[in-house]
Amino acid sequence: MSILKPIHIAFALLFICTAGHYCSAQAESSYVKDLQTELKKTWPDSRTINFVFHGHSVPSGYFITPDVRKFESYPHLTLVKIKDEYPSAVINSITTSIGGEHAEGGAKRFTDEVLTMRPDVLFIDYALNDRRIGLKRAKVAWQEMIDQALAYRFTYHTGTEQRVRVVLLTPTPDTTEDILVEDTPLAQHAKLIRELADENNVGLIDSYAMFKEIAEKESLSPYMAQSNHINGKGHQVVADAIAALFVRKE
Repeated sequence: MSILKPIHIAFALLFICTAGHYCSAQAESSYVKDLQTELKKTWPDSRTINFVFHGHSVPSGYFITPDVRKFESYPHLTLVKIKDEYPSAVINSITTSIGGEHAEGGAKRFTDEVLTMRPDVLFIDYALNDRRIGLKRAKVAWQEMIDQALAYRFTYHTGTEQRVRVVLLTPTPDTTEDILVEDTPLAQHAKLIRELADENNVGLIDSYAMFKEIAEKESLSPYMAQSNHINGKGHQVVADAIAALFVRKE
C-alpha cells in the first residue's frame, strides 16, 4: 500500500478584533474535513477521536514554574471548545509533552510514547526550547517526527484504517525577545516551522503570528504568566485557533 501524505493546506489566518478582546484566528479547515464528519456522528456510529499534543512546558500547562494548570492550557481548552461544537463526539485530549524538553528529546520518545496514543491529530510545539539546539538540529528533529507521523497507520475496532493529521505550531511568546523584531531567535524558529509545514503539506497554527498581531496593538503582559509561559488568556488564543479548524461548515 502506498503512503499518501495529507493534502496540502495553507492556513490563512483572519484576525477579527472586537473592543476589549484579543484577536482570534479563523483558520482554513479543509485539512481535517474528514474528521469534522467523524465528529458529527452519534452512537453507535461514532468512534473515539484522539488529539495528541506533543511538546514542552506550554502544552503541558506550566504557568509560573512549577505551577501546572492543566485545565487552563490550550490542549484542554481546545477540547472544551470542540466539545461545545460537537456534543455527541467522544474526544480525548492527550498530552505527551514534557517541561524543559526540546525537539530532539521529543523525537527520541516519539515512537514509544506518541504514536502509541494512536493520534487522529498530532500537534507539535517545541520552538521555545529549540533555541537551545539551534535551527539546524531542530529542523532534523521536527522532520523526523513529521515523517514518522505521516507514515503511521492504525486500525480501529471497526476495521477502518486511520492516518495521522499533523499540525505544527509556531512558538508562543517569550517576552525576553521583542516579538516585533524580525530576526530574533524565536522569529527564525517560527519561520522554520512555517517552511516545514509547507514542505510536508501538513497543517500549521501560527501562534507566533497571532501574538505578533496582538503585540502591534497592545502589550502582551495580560497574556503572559511569566516571560516564557502564556497564561490562561494566552492559551485561549491558541485554543481558539485550533478549534476553528473543526467548526462546522454547513
